[in-house]
Amino acid sequence: MRRTQLYLDEQLWQLLHARADAEHTSVSELVREAVRQRYLGDREKRMAAMEAFVGIRKHIPPEEDSTETVRRLRTDDRLERLSKL
Repeated sequence: MRRTQLYLDEQLWQLLHARADAEHTSVSELVREAVRQRYLGDREKRMAAMEAFVGIRKHIPPEEDSTETVRRLRTDDRLERLSKL
């Protein structure tokens, strides 16, 4: 853990101390929690996104070439139209 110093206006300082007292925690922990939520996002949302992503390639046969996969998944005929030009 690293140490840092913050300058807070009086109103914010009082608010943080009152909240820390009410939650039986420290001002430092409140600040760490706020930074985590703001810059790391909600852990549950990140976990749900990762779980949705895991296994996304399961429906593709392992022996299929990636080029074949892209051509099979492509829904438009753009390459065919371009080759006629």
